[in-house]
Amino acid sequence: MAYQEKMHPELGKVVENIDRVMIGKKDVAVLSLVAILAKGHVLLEDVPGVGKTMMVRALAKSVGAEFKRIQFTPDLLPSDVTGVSVYNPKTLEFEYRSGPITGNIVLADEINRTSPKTQSALLEGMEEGSVTVDGNTMQLAKPFFVMATQNPVEYEGTYPLPEAQLDRFLFKIRMGYPTTSEELQVLNLQEKVKPIDHIESVITKEQLVNLQDEVKNIYVDETIKEYIVSISQKTRNHPAVYLGVSPRGSIALMKAAQAYAFVHSRDYVIPDDIQYLAPFCMPHRMILRSEAKFEGADAAKVIKQILSKTSVPVQRSMSR
Repeated sequence: MAYQEKMHPELGKVVENIDRVMIGKKDVAVLSLVAILAKGHVLLEDVPGVGKTMMVRALAKSVGAEFKRIQFTPDLLPSDVTGVSVYNPKTLEFEYRSGPITGNIVLADEINRTSPKTQSALLEGMEEGSVTVDGNTMQLAKPFFVMATQNPVEYEGTYPLPEAQLDRFLFKIRMGYPTTSEELQVLNLQEKVKPIDHIESVITKEQLVNLQDEVKNIYVDETIKEYIVSISQKTRNHPAVYLGVSPRGSIALMKAAQAYAFVHSRDYVIPDDIQYLAPFCMPHRMILRSEAKFEGADAAKVIKQILSKTSVPVQRSMSR
Protein backbone atom coordinates (compact mmCIF):
# COMPACT_ATOMS: atom_id res chain seq x y z
CA MET A 1 0.00 0.00 0.00
CA ALA A 2 1.16 3.53 -0.76
CA TYR A 3 0.65 4.64 2.85
CA GLN A 4 3.85 2.76 3.77
CA GLU A 5 5.85 5.65 2.29
CA LYS A 6 7.53 8.13 4.60
CA MET A 7 4.81 10.25 6.17
CA HIS A 8 4.60 13.88 7.26
CA PRO A 9 5.75 13.91 10.91
CA GLU A 10 2.63 15.53 12.39
CA LEU A 11 0.15 13.69 10.18
CA GLY A 12 1.92 10.39 10.83
CA LYS A 13 1.14 10.86 14.53
CA VAL A 14 -2.54 11.31 13.70
CA VAL A 15 -2.60 8.06 11.71
CA GLU A 16 -0.83 6.20 14.51
CA ASN A 17 -3.35 7.59 17.01
CA ILE A 18 -6.30 6.38 14.96
CA ASP A 19 -4.61 3.01 14.45
CA ARG A 20 -4.73 2.47 18.22
CA VAL A 21 -8.53 2.44 17.97
CA MET A 22 -9.17 1.18 14.43
CA ILE A 23 -7.10 -1.97 13.96
CA GLY A 24 -6.13 -2.66 10.35
CA LYS A 25 -7.80 0.48 8.91
CA LYS A 26 -4.70 2.63 8.37
CA ASP A 27 -5.55 3.12 4.69
CA VAL A 28 -8.98 4.52 5.62
CA ALA A 29 -7.36 6.81 8.20
CA VAL A 30 -4.92 8.13 5.58
CA LEU A 31 -7.69 8.74 3.04
CA SER A 32 -9.75 10.57 5.68
CA LEU A 33 -6.78 12.82 6.45
CA VAL A 34 -6.26 13.43 2.74
CA ALA A 35 -9.90 14.51 2.43
CA ILE A 36 -9.62 16.97 5.33
CA LEU A 37 -6.42 18.48 3.94
CA ALA A 38 -8.04 18.83 0.50
CA LYS A 39 -11.08 20.46 2.17
CA GLY A 40 -13.27 17.64 0.90
CA HIS A 41 -15.67 15.22 2.56
CA VAL A 42 -15.95 11.45 2.86
CA LEU A 43 -18.78 8.97 2.44
CA LEU A 44 -18.20 5.72 4.32
CA GLU A 45 -20.40 2.93 3.02
CA ASP A 46 -20.56 -0.49 4.61
CA VAL A 47 -22.69 -2.84 6.66
CA PRO A 48 -23.45 -1.98 10.31
CA GLY A 49 -20.89 -2.77 12.98
CA VAL A 50 -17.57 -2.46 11.13
CA GLY A 51 -16.47 0.75 12.89
CA LYS A 52 -17.64 3.61 10.65
CA THR A 53 -18.71 5.82 13.55
CA MET A 54 -15.64 4.95 15.63
CA MET A 55 -13.37 6.03 12.76
CA VAL A 56 -14.90 9.52 12.72
CA ARG A 57 -14.72 9.91 16.50
CA ALA A 58 -11.08 8.81 16.56
CA LEU A 59 -10.23 11.29 13.83
CA ALA A 60 -11.96 14.17 15.62
CA LYS A 61 -10.21 13.44 18.92
CA SER A 62 -6.83 13.11 17.20
CA VAL A 63 -6.96 16.60 15.67
CA GLY A 64 -8.55 18.35 18.66
CA ALA A 65 -11.60 19.42 16.66
CA GLU A 66 -15.15 19.98 17.83
CA PHE A 67 -17.14 16.85 17.05
CA LYS A 68 -20.86 16.95 16.25
CA ARG A 69 -23.08 14.04 15.32
CA ILE A 70 -26.29 14.01 13.31
CA GLN A 71 -28.26 10.78 13.55
CA PHE A 72 -30.32 10.75 10.37
CA THR A 73 -33.81 9.28 10.71
CA PRO A 74 -36.87 9.33 8.42
CA ASP A 75 -38.50 12.14 10.45
CA LEU A 76 -35.44 14.42 10.64
CA LEU A 77 -36.06 17.97 9.33
CA PRO A 78 -33.58 20.26 7.52
CA SER A 79 -33.75 22.70 10.46
CA ASP A 80 -32.54 19.88 12.73
CA VAL A 81 -29.30 19.99 10.71
CA THR A 82 -28.78 23.68 9.99
CA GLY A 83 -30.33 25.22 13.11
CA VAL A 84 -33.33 27.48 13.54
CA SER A 85 -34.23 31.09 14.39
CA VAL A 86 -36.15 31.37 17.66
CA TYR A 87 -38.07 34.46 18.80
CA ASN A 88 -36.79 35.99 22.04
CA PRO A 89 -39.63 37.89 23.78
CA LYS A 90 -37.13 39.83 25.93
CA THR A 91 -35.18 41.34 23.04
CA LEU A 92 -38.14 41.23 20.62
CA GLU A 93 -35.80 39.70 18.02
CA PHE A 94 -35.19 36.35 16.43
CA GLU A 95 -32.03 34.58 17.59
CA TYR A 96 -30.21 31.88 15.66
CA ARG A 97 -29.71 28.63 17.49
CA SER A 98 -27.10 26.65 15.68
CA GLY A 99 -27.56 23.07 14.55
CA PRO A 100 -24.97 20.29 14.60
CA ILE A 101 -23.62 21.34 11.19
CA THR A 102 -21.66 24.09 12.98
CA GLY A 103 -19.10 21.63 14.35
CA ASN A 104 -15.58 21.17 12.93
CA ILE A 105 -15.95 17.47 12.20
CA VAL A 106 -19.53 16.43 11.59
CA LEU A 107 -20.64 12.82 11.55
CA ALA A 108 -23.70 12.44 9.34
CA ASP A 109 -24.64 9.00 10.59
CA GLU A 110 -26.73 6.77 8.32
CA ILE A 111 -27.34 9.64 5.92
CA ASN A 112 -29.40 7.44 3.61
CA ARG A 113 -31.98 6.81 6.33
CA THR A 114 -33.54 10.24 5.83
CA SER A 115 -35.39 11.99 3.01
CA PRO A 116 -33.57 13.72 0.12
CA LYS A 117 -34.86 17.09 1.37
CA THR A 118 -33.03 16.68 4.66
CA GLN A 119 -29.98 15.18 2.97
CA SER A 120 -29.72 18.33 0.87
CA ALA A 121 -29.49 20.46 4.04
CA LEU A 122 -25.82 19.45 4.13
CA LEU A 123 -25.12 20.61 0.57
CA GLU A 124 -24.45 24.31 1.19
CA GLY A 125 -22.18 23.61 4.14
CA MET A 126 -20.21 20.99 2.24
CA GLU A 127 -19.78 23.08 -0.89
CA GLU A 128 -19.67 26.68 0.35
CA GLY A 129 -18.57 26.36 3.98
CA SER A 130 -21.59 28.37 5.07
CA VAL A 131 -25.18 27.84 6.18
CA THR A 132 -28.25 29.97 5.40
CA VAL A 133 -31.15 30.17 7.85
CA ASP A 134 -34.10 32.53 7.28
CA GLY A 135 -32.16 34.42 4.62
CA ASN A 136 -29.09 34.98 6.80
CA THR A 137 -25.83 33.34 5.70
CA MET A 138 -23.27 32.40 8.35
CA GLN A 139 -19.78 31.07 7.75
CA LEU A 140 -18.94 27.73 9.33
CA ALA A 141 -15.92 27.29 11.56
CA LYS A 142 -12.63 26.04 10.10
CA PRO A 143 -11.73 23.30 9.62
CA PHE A 144 -15.10 21.95 8.45
CA PHE A 145 -15.31 18.31 7.48
CA VAL A 146 -18.29 16.01 6.95
CA MET A 147 -17.88 12.29 7.19
CA ALA A 148 -21.15 10.62 6.29
CA THR A 149 -21.91 6.96 6.85
CA GLN A 150 -24.46 4.90 5.04
CA ASN A 151 -25.57 1.32 4.89
CA PRO A 152 -25.74 -0.26 1.44
CA VAL A 153 -28.89 0.74 -0.44
CA GLU A 154 -29.93 -2.91 -0.73
CA TYR A 155 -31.07 -2.71 2.89
CA GLU A 156 -34.72 -1.83 3.55
CA GLY A 157 -35.63 1.67 4.69
CA THR A 158 -32.88 3.54 2.86
CA TYR A 159 -32.98 6.46 0.41
CA PRO A 160 -30.19 6.46 -2.22
CA LEU A 161 -28.25 9.72 -2.19
CA PRO A 162 -29.01 11.98 -5.19
CA GLU A 163 -26.21 12.33 -7.74
CA ALA A 164 -25.85 16.04 -6.89
CA GLN A 165 -24.98 15.21 -3.30
CA LEU A 166 -22.77 12.23 -4.10
CA ASP A 167 -20.66 14.56 -6.25
CA ARG A 168 -19.94 16.69 -3.15
CA PHE A 169 -18.04 13.86 -1.50
CA LEU A 170 -14.35 13.73 -2.34
CA PHE A 171 -14.10 10.01 -1.56
CA LYS A 172 -16.46 7.09 -1.20
CA ILE A 173 -14.80 4.42 0.91
CA ARG A 174 -15.76 0.96 2.11
CA MET A 175 -14.41 -0.15 5.49
CA GLY A 176 -14.60 -3.92 4.97
CA TYR A 177 -14.51 -6.67 7.55
CA PRO A 178 -11.32 -7.18 9.58
CA THR A 179 -9.12 -10.22 9.09
CA THR A 180 -9.14 -13.00 11.70
CA SER A 181 -6.04 -11.67 13.46
CA GLU A 182 -7.32 -8.08 13.36
CA GLU A 183 -10.67 -9.08 14.83
CA LEU A 184 -8.88 -10.93 17.65
CA GLN A 185 -6.92 -7.74 18.39
CA VAL A 186 -10.18 -5.79 18.48
CA LEU A 187 -11.63 -8.24 21.03
CA ASN A 188 -8.52 -7.97 23.20
CA LEU A 189 -8.59 -4.19 23.09
CA GLN A 190 -12.29 -4.00 23.94
CA GLU A 191 -12.20 -6.61 26.70
CA LYS A 192 -11.78 -4.19 29.62
CA VAL A 193 -11.70 -0.64 28.24
CA LYS A 194 -12.79 1.41 25.23
CA PRO A 195 -9.65 2.59 23.40
CA ILE A 196 -11.49 5.67 22.07
CA ASP A 197 -11.74 6.99 25.66
CA HIS A 198 -7.97 6.98 26.07
CA ILE A 199 -6.67 8.77 22.99
CA GLU A 200 -5.84 12.47 23.00
CA SER A 201 -5.25 15.03 20.30
CA VAL A 202 -1.80 15.02 18.72
CA ILE A 203 -2.27 18.24 16.71
CA THR A 204 -4.54 21.24 17.18
CA LYS A 205 -7.26 22.33 14.79
CA GLU A 206 -5.29 25.54 14.18
CA GLN A 207 -2.34 23.45 13.02
CA LEU A 208 -4.69 21.50 10.78
CA VAL A 209 -5.94 24.71 9.12
CA ASN A 210 -2.32 25.77 8.50
CA LEU A 211 -1.58 22.37 6.95
CA GLN A 212 -4.60 22.79 4.66
CA ASP A 213 -3.07 26.02 3.38
CA GLU A 214 0.31 24.35 2.80
CA VAL A 215 -1.30 21.67 0.60
CA LYS A 216 -2.07 24.31 -2.04
CA ASN A 217 1.67 24.69 -2.69
CA ILE A 218 2.13 21.06 -3.80
CA TYR A 219 3.29 21.07 -7.42
CA VAL A 220 1.17 19.36 -10.10
CA ASP A 221 3.01 18.92 -13.37
CA GLU A 222 1.19 19.62 -16.64
CA THR A 223 1.58 15.96 -17.63
CA ILE A 224 -0.24 14.92 -14.44
CA LYS A 225 -3.09 17.31 -15.20
CA GLU A 226 -3.34 15.86 -18.71
CA TYR A 227 -3.38 12.38 -17.19
CA ILE A 228 -6.32 13.31 -14.93
CA VAL A 229 -8.25 14.89 -17.80
CA SER A 230 -7.62 11.87 -20.01
CA ILE A 231 -9.10 9.56 -17.38
CA SER A 232 -12.14 11.81 -16.91
CA GLN A 233 -12.71 12.09 -20.66
CA LYS A 234 -12.64 8.31 -21.05
CA THR A 235 -15.37 7.92 -18.40
CA ARG A 236 -17.60 10.15 -20.52
CA ASN A 237 -16.99 8.12 -23.69
CA HIS A 238 -17.06 4.64 -22.20
CA PRO A 239 -19.84 2.46 -23.69
CA ALA A 240 -20.99 1.28 -20.25
CA VAL A 241 -21.30 4.80 -18.83
CA TYR A 242 -24.40 6.99 -19.14
CA LEU A 243 -22.98 9.94 -17.20
CA GLY A 244 -19.22 10.32 -16.77
CA VAL A 245 -17.05 12.22 -14.31
CA SER A 246 -17.65 15.97 -14.36
CA PRO A 247 -14.93 18.66 -14.35
CA ARG A 248 -15.62 18.96 -10.61
CA GLY A 249 -14.47 15.36 -10.34
CA SER A 250 -11.23 16.15 -12.18
CA ILE A 251 -10.56 19.07 -9.81
CA ALA A 252 -11.35 16.85 -6.83
CA LEU A 253 -8.84 14.22 -7.96
CA MET A 254 -6.12 16.81 -8.48
CA LYS A 255 -6.66 18.37 -5.03
CA ALA A 256 -6.79 14.93 -3.43
CA ALA A 257 -3.49 14.04 -5.11
CA GLN A 258 -1.90 17.24 -3.78
CA ALA A 259 -3.03 16.35 -0.25
CA TYR A 260 -1.89 12.74 -0.64
CA ALA A 261 1.56 13.87 -1.74
CA PHE A 262 1.71 16.26 1.22
CA VAL A 263 0.79 13.49 3.67
CA HIS A 264 3.71 11.50 2.30
CA SER A 265 6.20 14.38 2.65
CA ARG A 266 6.47 15.12 -1.07
CA ASP A 267 6.18 18.56 -2.66
CA TYR A 268 4.96 17.19 -5.99
CA VAL A 269 2.33 14.76 -7.31
CA ILE A 270 3.32 11.55 -9.09
CA PRO A 271 1.23 9.28 -11.38
CA ASP A 272 1.00 6.64 -8.63
CA ASP A 273 -1.00 9.11 -6.54
CA ILE A 274 -3.59 9.42 -9.29
CA GLN A 275 -3.80 5.66 -9.81
CA TYR A 276 -4.26 5.02 -6.10
CA LEU A 277 -6.87 7.74 -5.50
CA ALA A 278 -8.99 7.48 -8.67
CA PRO A 279 -10.92 4.37 -7.48
CA PHE A 280 -11.98 6.27 -4.34
CA CYS A 281 -12.62 9.59 -6.07
CA MET A 282 -14.38 8.75 -9.34
CA PRO A 283 -16.79 5.76 -9.30
CA HIS A 284 -19.47 7.46 -7.19
CA ARG A 285 -19.52 10.37 -9.66
CA MET A 286 -20.55 8.08 -12.54
CA ILE A 287 -23.89 6.63 -13.66
CA LEU A 288 -23.81 3.41 -15.65
CA ARG A 289 -26.22 2.45 -18.39
CA SER A 290 -29.00 0.06 -17.35
CA GLU A 291 -27.87 -2.62 -19.78
CA ALA A 292 -24.32 -2.44 -18.42
CA LYS A 293 -25.57 -2.92 -14.87
CA PHE A 294 -27.63 -5.87 -16.06
CA GLU A 295 -24.49 -7.43 -17.49
CA GLY A 296 -22.70 -7.09 -14.14
CA ALA A 297 -20.64 -3.95 -14.74
CA ASP A 298 -19.96 -1.50 -11.93
CA ALA A 299 -18.27 1.89 -11.83
CA ALA A 300 -15.23 0.66 -9.89
CA LYS A 301 -14.50 -1.95 -12.56
CA VAL A 302 -14.88 0.68 -15.28
CA ILE A 303 -12.35 2.98 -13.57
CA LYS A 304 -9.93 0.08 -13.13
CA GLN A 305 -10.29 -0.75 -16.82
CA ILE A 306 -9.75 2.87 -17.87
CA LEU A 307 -6.64 3.19 -15.68
CA SER A 308 -5.16 0.05 -17.24
CA LYS A 309 -5.66 1.45 -20.75
CA THR A 310 -4.55 5.03 -20.14
CA SER A 311 -0.94 5.93 -20.86
CA VAL A 312 0.93 6.86 -17.70
CA PRO A 313 3.00 10.06 -18.04
CA VAL A 314 6.74 9.55 -18.02
CA GLN A 315 7.94 10.42 -14.56
CA ARG A 316 10.67 12.96 -14.17
CA SER A 317 11.80 15.21 -11.37
CA MET A 318 8.68 17.21 -10.60
CA SER A 319 9.77 19.14 -7.54
CA ARG A 320 10.36 22.81 -7.95
